[in-house]
Amino acid sequence: MEENLRKDSNLMKVLNHCEKGNVLYQEILYKDFYSYALSICRLYTYSNDDAISILNDSFLKVFSSLNKKKYNKDIPFKNWLRRIVINTAIDSYRKNSKYTHQLNIEEIEQIPTNGDIIDELTANDIIKLLDQLPEAHRIVFNLYEIQGYSHKEISKKLNISKSTSRVFLTRAKKKLRVLIHKNF
Repeated sequence: MEENLRKDSNLMKVLNHCEKGNVLYQEILYKDFYSYALSICRLYTYSNDDAISILNDSFLKVFSSLNKKKYNKDIPFKNWLRRIVINTAIDSYRKNSKYTHQLNIEEIEQIPTNGDIIDELTANDIIKLLDQLPEAHRIVFNLYEIQGYSHKEISKKLNISKSTSRVFLTRAKKKLRVLIHKNF
């Protein structure tokens, strides 16, 4: 517990210096939370380059918000950062969605999967499977299944109806079942 208090006080020191625009402390904050934030970004993109772009945009928002004293120190920093990263990924999707087209997935028959196979999947296997989903389906899947958002929250964030969110989730799950059966 004492170690956590030291970590918290060190984080608060770093955040206080970041509020003042100290570039060295901004770099420390960036390096300390890089892997955590990148892992979230990667869930919403098809490439590491896009994930890094979202990550950098997220940290620019973090530093700007800290400078404007918009961070409520009663909220754990990691939770606040997570929300900024997810919102930045969604903003990036919305901005770029006009350049992509929707793919219709035909109804796929239910294919039973072996539970043992799913238990053996690595994080890289899962990312590769998610990379094969249409972008809208992937984002809805991540928001609902991984981040825990409701269909109502997803519909507001993505400017789609709740039923569309449900359809995208269902199609994503069906496609993942087929991909698991096919690849493993």
